[in-house]
Amino acid sequence: MTHYFHYQQDQLFAENVALADIAEKFGTPCYVYSRAALTDAYRQFADALSAREHLICFSVKSNSNLAILNLFARLGAGFDIVSGGELQRVLAAGAAANKVVFSGVGKTEAEMRLALDAGIWCFNVESSAELDRLNEVAGQMGKIAPISLRVNPDVDAKTHPYISTGLKQNKFGIAYAEALTLYRKAAGMAHLRVTGMDCHIGSQLTEISPFIAAAEKVLVLVDQLAHEGVKLEHLDLGGGLGIRYDDETPPSIAEYAQALLGALQGRSEKLIVEPGRVLVGNAGVLLTRVEYLKPGEEKHFAIVDAAMNDLMRPALYDAYHAIQPVNRSPAVAQKYEVVGPICETGDFLGHARELALDQGSLLALMSAGAYGMSMSSNYNTRPRAAEVMVDGSHMHLIRERETVAQLFAGEKIIA
Repeated sequence: MTHYFHYQQDQLFAENVALADIAEKFGTPCYVYSRAALTDAYRQFADALSAREHLICFSVKSNSNLAILNLFARLGAGFDIVSGGELQRVLAAGAAANKVVFSGVGKTEAEMRLALDAGIWCFNVESSAELDRLNEVAGQMGKIAPISLRVNPDVDAKTHPYISTGLKQNKFGIAYAEALTLYRKAAGMAHLRVTGMDCHIGSQLTEISPFIAAAEKVLVLVDQLAHEGVKLEHLDLGGGLGIRYDDETPPSIAEYAQALLGALQGRSEKLIVEPGRVLVGNAGVLLTRVEYLKPGEEKHFAIVDAAMNDLMRPALYDAYHAIQPVNRSPAVAQKYEVVGPICETGDFLGHARELALDQGSLLALMSAGAYGMSMSSNYNTRPRAAEVMVDGSHMHLIRERETVAQLFAGEKIIA
């Protein structure tokens, strides 16, 4: 738990606001973010990289709320997007298009047109076929598309296989052995301008060595290109720095940045990084209320009003989130399976958690700011949660809770 979420006299607070007061005003389930935590994490990055020209591109997929995007934009951030929808979110949040990098393996023609019209910083191209399409689309529009190739360095990120992206069996990026050939091809295409090189090996990395191994492999290619007369303007070394959910010991932002700067010592290229989870993960919690306590022969269940549609990570990755009582009780704790109301055995939020609970107790699922709301769904026709940002002693509703009527407003019954 970061110090932005802390107990005062057995009451859990976000900054200077009691989480119980947020639940009372906005209901549950509810995501709550700390503005101070978001700001502090970004400034740690900016300070750590201040020694060289850089751009911190927040990974929008980790949390795409407009208020959070706007906060980062005002702090000076750029943005890493993976869809046309994310581009439209970034622009609606007031961000500058020329600070946007567009990643992703399946960019459509419509998405390319949208990004070219907006004037983004760079397309991170992930295949030869994408090069062909982007060159054609840019030509039709009378534009020149700035590009980097996302090179797959075949480095083991030592993370969950679902979020590892830098191995040769992954769908992402261009094979290391093919990269030079494709750069030569791109350099000869009339409507493309080669500006950089991109590399991203995965998410929730808790060691520095895979980052540096990937960077070193990429730099070999950069030097080979320079020898052939292709001088790159920037190096995008991706994101993926992990956070502490349980007992992980990831490097600090400063340690990570120092290692990257060391690997790039003596080089002039602008550095781009794409942090996501490390900026928002520990800046948010998910509030939920116990609906029923259901004792069993082998396990006791705490059935709460949040579910796998609200926080998918436990069901999808078997991910761990600490679960804290909003009001600490002196009662004797016992082990509970913390589960939601969805009709799936996989609908769980925590296994065998020691908690002192009553029906109606409020709980906070910690470290829920990344890949929580952004991955949520309407499974079982469940409206998505409200989102609240705390700023000192103030609470601001930054997303209204959906209504059931909104969920089927676009559906039609036929005769």
